[in-house]
Amino acid sequence: MSIEHTPPTHDGETGQNHAERPSADFDRVHSLCEILEPAFEQIENGTPLEDAPLRDKLTELTVLLSELHPADVAAVLESLPPRERNIVWLLVKPEDDGEVLLEVSDAVRETLIESMDKDELLAAVDDLDADELAELADDLPHQVVYEALQTRDEEERAQVKAAMSYEDNQVGAIMDFELVSIRADVACEVVLRYLRRFDSLPDHTDKIFVVDENDVLQGVLPIRKLLVADPEDLVENVMAKDVVRFRAEDDVEEAAQAFERYDLVTAPVVDENKKLIGRITVDEMVDVIREESEADMLNMAGLQEEEDLFAPILDSVKNRWMWLAVNLCTAFLASRVIGAFEGSIEKIVALAALMPIVAGIGGNSGNQTITMIVRAMAMGQLTGMHAGRLLKKEVGVALVNGIIWGTVMGAVSWLLYGSLGIGLVMIAAMTLNLLLAATVGVLIPVVMEKFGRDPALGSSVLITAVTDSGGFLIFLGLATLFLL
Repeated sequence: MSIEHTPPTHDGETGQNHAERPSADFDRVHSLCEILEPAFEQIENGTPLEDAPLRDKLTELTVLLSELHPADVAAVLESLPPRERNIVWLLVKPEDDGEVLLEVSDAVRETLIESMDKDELLAAVDDLDADELAELADDLPHQVVYEALQTRDEEERAQVKAAMSYEDNQVGAIMDFELVSIRADVACEVVLRYLRRFDSLPDHTDKIFVVDENDVLQGVLPIRKLLVADPEDLVENVMAKDVVRFRAEDDVEEAAQAFERYDLVTAPVVDENKKLIGRITVDEMVDVIREESEADMLNMAGLQEEEDLFAPILDSVKNRWMWLAVNLCTAFLASRVIGAFEGSIEKIVALAALMPIVAGIGGNSGNQTITMIVRAMAMGQLTGMHAGRLLKKEVGVALVNGIIWGTVMGAVSWLLYGSLGIGLVMIAAMTLNLLLAATVGVLIPVVMEKFGRDPALGSSVLITAVTDSGGFLIFLGLATLFLL
């Protein structure tokens, strides 16, 4: 039997009212930063404050930050402009620095690390577990990582290097090396006596891993079964042999889907020989799901990466320029479509008022379709063989919606402008543009994925471009053909 465990500095039970802490604390931090703004330079330089009220406010801010959970401190840092962020970061307890760096977004983490010298960084990562150090390693200076590894024992160095050898999207990059393992040929009472030797178990321990003499995974012993089992029963008679397990090379998104599907708290990670090498936990899977959701939202809006809310102007421009340029080109294309029908618009002024309706409803319908498709892909519910069936279904939905809402707008147009022809063109144009939106809404993410790109990347920009240009072309084309 073996256990490797270093109790964490913060966990779900030691965070002071973490889950219930009111947002008033966050507001108070912002308020105190505003009051202390005149003294920022002195605080940064470490100069004692002579003004007694400001000293009191600084003390209050320091105490308030010391009571916050590292995740809350990270949220505060992300919500502050650079100058205030630096002041708050200076006041955070040094022993919490590593935990906070793990919690903040990549963009903010970069700015915090840049503000720290080598000794501060080494102190920050000193208490981190091997998997946590590996998570930060890519953002830390190479010299800091090298010196941090020298303070670890050989086993921990091997664990950090192993975790760093995997890609960010692989299970091995986020696996936890803290675990409890036992043999199958011991009695449950022996296991209970063994566990009582430790002050605490690794976070999220809901099961104990059962291995043979070569550390090959045999099964798992759920804690709930252990507690009610006959003390004389052998582990092999109580353990579960049908185990959801992962390989270090598996995709983290697929692992997250499995955690959601099977309501897992922890799961073992094995190598190609089925040897137990680590575990993954639900807290990491929640982070994966959240990060993937955020990435999809950013990609659909045409943002290349996560952006610091208070990033320098040039950095934000670099992050946003590409899809703005694409949007500019598509908008120019739409304007040329309208320009090609200037004569028709001059003769029937009503066309200018009605054509945004056709384009707008097409864009909205297309975004609904593309959002559903991207979500289905992220959940692993859509495969290439089903794309054709889904396309037929979405075309059917678009046809029904087009006829219903096209008829409504056609009737309204007839009443407004006294022209049955405009009403009929409105029905046809809205129906055709909704069919176009449905088709493109399915094809864009499918094609993106086929070429190895994120299905959500720029999807909102592309669908709007197609439905705008297509809607104008369909509506103005039909009007020119049948009304002039």
